[in-house]
Amino acid sequence: MSGYDDRDGKIWMDGQLVDWRDANVHILTHALHYASSVFEGERLYDGKIFLSRKHSERLLKSGEMMDMPIPYSVDEIEAAKQAVVEANDLTNAYVRVVAWRGAGEDMGVSSAKNPVRMAVAAWAWGDYYGDAKMKGAKLDIAKWKRPSPETIPTAAKAAGLYMICTMSKHAAEAKGCSDALFMDYRGYVAEATGANVFFVKDGEVHTPLPDAILNGLTRQTVIGMLKEKGITVHERYIMPEELADFEQCWLTGSAAEVTPVGQIGDYMFEVGALTRDISESYEKLVRS
Repeated sequence: MSGYDDRDGKIWMDGQLVDWRDANVHILTHALHYASSVFEGERLYDGKIFLSRKHSERLLKSGEMMDMPIPYSVDEIEAAKQAVVEANDLTNAYVRVVAWRGAGEDMGVSSAKNPVRMAVAAWAWGDYYGDAKMKGAKLDIAKWKRPSPETIPTAAKAAGLYMICTMSKHAAEAKGCSDALFMDYRGYVAEATGANVFFVKDGEVHTPLPDAILNGLTRQTVIGMLKEKGITVHERYIMPEELADFEQCWLTGSAAEVTPVGQIGDYMFEVGALTRDISESYEKLVRS
């Protein structure tokens, strides 16, 4: 397959559809130098983007937290996504919306004079973790920690927050793993590089409090599904040593969907009945 810069199709940029290969920015784009960028990753199922408006709303909130007001409304973002899906004749796909500080009068840390730009792209994309949905993903434990919300807006889906994710995933893949699990700045279990994490013990579910990590839309959806099934969900601080006591584990995210985990470091988990049930229920929900 060709690279992401060399494909047929259309990308929406700043209000219009352009040819895929022409969707470019200047080398002095502020976001390239200072990470002034926020984004959303979404899934199109059978012609409908799951939780589309919630993603658009979160994009605008991320922009606000980054002192980067995005010059489009939710309705305008929704229309842009629909235009891209139709222009590329997609039915099932991944949708990426990104907003960033472009090139302008400022080329230092400050960028208030530079325009905020936005683009929408979409492409066919399979399972994020390959065959892990059957046998369970294998995770490394990252050496980096998720930062304190006093140091960076951790509730924003911002490009700069993913720097340690890229490094940690590279290290994990070098060890034959699919991903890496972070602890947070306090030492509590946090999340994977692009997904939230859930654990099962004695028929109940445990997941980290999202006070220093992104409270994922898929995470919120799965918690709602579990509660509807009458399953107790504990949102709490989880210590790393507790991993030895959990029986099952899964990851959630728009890209990851619901992916079972078979191993984290030296800790092993079964791909059990509850994990499979919630994965199958999620698959039905997104296509309902």
